[in-house]
Amino acid sequence: MNWDVETLSRIQFAFTIMFHYIFPPFSIGMGLLLVIFESLYLITKKEIYEKITRFWIKIFAANFAVGVASGIVMEFEFGTNWSTYSRFVGDVFGSPLAAEGIFAFFLESGFLAILLFGWNRVKPGMHLFATIMVAVGSILSGFWIVVANSWQQTPVAYEIVEDFGIRRAVITDFWEMVFNPSAMVRFSHVIVGAFIQGAFLVMSVAAYYLLKKKHLEFAKISFSIALVVAALGSLAQPLIGHTHAKVVEAYQSAKLAAFEGLYETQTNAPLYLFGWTDPETRQTTGIAIPGMLSFLVHGDTLGEVKGLEEWPKEDWPPVNGVFQSYHLMVALGMLFIGLTLFTLFMLWKGKLFQTTWLLKLYLPAVALPVIANQLGWVSAERGRQPWIVQGLLRTSEGVSKSITTEEVAISLVMFMIVYTLLFFVWLYVLDREIKHGPESVQAYEAGFKKRADKMDIIKPH
Repeated sequence: MNWDVETLSRIQFAFTIMFHYIFPPFSIGMGLLLVIFESLYLITKKEIYEKITRFWIKIFAANFAVGVASGIVMEFEFGTNWSTYSRFVGDVFGSPLAAEGIFAFFLESGFLAILLFGWNRVKPGMHLFATIMVAVGSILSGFWIVVANSWQQTPVAYEIVEDFGIRRAVITDFWEMVFNPSAMVRFSHVIVGAFIQGAFLVMSVAAYYLLKKKHLEFAKISFSIALVVAALGSLAQPLIGHTHAKVVEAYQSAKLAAFEGLYETQTNAPLYLFGWTDPETRQTTGIAIPGMLSFLVHGDTLGEVKGLEEWPKEDWPPVNGVFQSYHLMVALGMLFIGLTLFTLFMLWKGKLFQTTWLLKLYLPAVALPVIANQLGWVSAERGRQPWIVQGLLRTSEGVSKSITTEEVAISLVMFMIVYTLLFFVWLYVLDREIKHGPESVQAYEAGFKKRADKMDIIKPH
């Protein structure tokens, strides 16, 4: 591998964004569950739902804090490592990022204080409204980020202008840019993946309590509700993914060909379940369903699917890497369907909470949606290569011209050290809160009064 500025900058950005992306899906998924838990509390007036909501708010807060901290760096990397890219797309990319800050992050962070500290200070209905606003804000944040990224995948509503010898893209229609051909289906795919990831975190923690035989009512209710969310999300993903694949075929055919290791344009194109592809020999081996790719794309096994031979080899993505990441993502999606449906069946039969081996599966299973979501982005971004903006700007052309290999390497090592420490802090906080467990409402009230008394002592008179 050539360890030049471009390669190191790509590794650095991949590392920082993949680390950051551990946390937003947890926030989005848990935001939905918090709305469900607190709504059930207002409807039933049962103390257990208040207890559940208060506990998961603490976990949500820890996750939200690390997500914000880890995401700031990426914005600076656009200027330091990818200044040529930033100049080219700044007029386009800046609009959805500004919208994300104004309409999403401010909404989310503005109501976060009420969510965290408002239990004894606002009415229950107002607190639920704040919870909903935080959840909506987190989803809107995902929407605007996906819009910005989707324009890179399927650029529309722009014109290229040149100022002082510098080319840049300028928006000609804002809303056409927002609802570009891939934006909504990719947004749906991302958000449902986040719901699944958040639900698996709740099920993992609940399974821990069930195995320890602690906080049983809390754990059973939390697990059951999260299981329904995870199952519905898992069932929805293949349908969304199918629509997404059709969009990819229409606008990024080389990416779809790489997904399936398809080198020759053909009808009756096969769909590989798993395998290995070699771009040097242009051969793909593995278990495949003949004609299924053509059928999924065109609704007809005789439909023609373009192979990589249609493009010069320098325009090919890294085929085997994209092939493997895509198929592993799909395999995990199928696993989620099977696992959640089987668990729902065990719940319906009344045997779930006595089936120790199944509960033990859910302890490490929290990592699987994280991996699946990461693989989805790896497939999408590496599948777009060598373009940083599809058909308009190559990745090699987007890198900054004024930085050196040594500067990028040093900053990469520093980021790795800082992010590793941040990750262990996050794990420590989660471990502490989970081991402490949910408290009774009376304990929460006593703790709140104690903190309020301390504030009364130290405030000036």
